[in-house]
Amino acid sequence: MPLLLRPHARLLAATLLASAPAVSLASDVTTCARWATEARRTGTVPKELGELSGIAASRRHPGVYWAHNDSNNAGALAAIDETGRIRATFPLRGLRPRDIEDVAVGPCGARDRRSCIWLADTGDNLHRRREVWLARVPEPDALDGRVLDVDASSFRYPDGTRNTESLVVDPRSGTPYVITKSVDGLGEVFRVEGLGTRGGGRAVPVVVLPAPGALARLATGADAHPDGDRVLLRTYTGAWELVRPGARSLADVLRAPPVEVTGAPQLQSEGIAYTRDGRGYLLASEGAGSGLYRVDCADGAAASPD
Repeated sequence: MPLLLRPHARLLAATLLASAPAVSLASDVTTCARWATEARRTGTVPKELGELSGIAASRRHPGVYWAHNDSNNAGALAAIDETGRIRATFPLRGLRPRDIEDVAVGPCGARDRRSCIWLADTGDNLHRRREVWLARVPEPDALDGRVLDVDASSFRYPDGTRNTESLVVDPRSGTPYVITKSVDGLGEVFRVEGLGTRGGGRAVPVVVLPAPGALARLATGADAHPDGDRVLLRTYTGAWELVRPGARSLADVLRAPPVEVTGAPQLQSEGIAYTRDGRGYLLASEGAGSGLYRVDCADGAAASPD
């Protein structure tokens, strides 16, 4: 079934978007000149997230990451820490998800600086979906497991279907970008515009990411650095970072050359997320009991505890 939002849920979502408090982490975020050469294991994927497909650091709750299952997702978000302990599970009302593949945290929109959780129901292994969906919901202020009403909008690609497993949201503008899963390289990047308009949104081509190595193909997850100057990409065989100091938008960053960074030994590598302060990143995988790994900054500057 496609992702649907009931009228009462859309109205409630709009109210939540208007009332959620703003979050600013500008003073907390720093960049990293050099990543550690080894990932350290911090925990395991819990059994409730056996199909874990996306992970993103909360902006409101230090040390917390938003995570979800993909094709077996019953319509819920989990708040976990880096050990894999589930802090809370939030049902999502108004959704009938089909294949949620990634999650991101960023502004709710261009004119809305509140912090939203974005979900990409964009999986399409068989290339049968004429339209796919992005959904957003303000980050809850408490880890209480309340029901969350989402605001969901469909969009289409300009020239046929795509299977897409990666989502990033520009921390400056709230503009969402999706990155396709391609055998020819790290994927096609599309900027998603016109969400919520009559007829649905549209995916606008930005750039085609090359294959900087023989195994640099089939992107399975992505994340934008909180300062907007970097993007991480995950594949089944490694991790890649694109860096553009002083970038004005994520489109600029996504045109930077991909550089391989430290990965982790995981069988079904699906998730990657910068830490809340940008001084590390977490690596996650499908499979209950699979390891969760963290890569820390190695440039000698002090890191935050999360």
